[in-house]
Amino acid sequence: MKRLLALMVLSMFSMGMLAGCNTMAGAGKDVQKVGEKVEDKAEDCKDAKC
Repeated sequence: MKRLLALMVLSMFSMGMLAGCNTMAGAGKDVQKVGEKVEDKAEDCKDAKC
């Protein structure tokens, strides 16, 4: 019984990970854009002229 439950949980986790690939790719692009904005702002504030 424990083995069946473990296999069910593992399969559900695997399906969730496969379905989340596109979501994670989109989130990665969003994080990258935010990082670029932070870098731009850091460059602007380099001379203490924020």
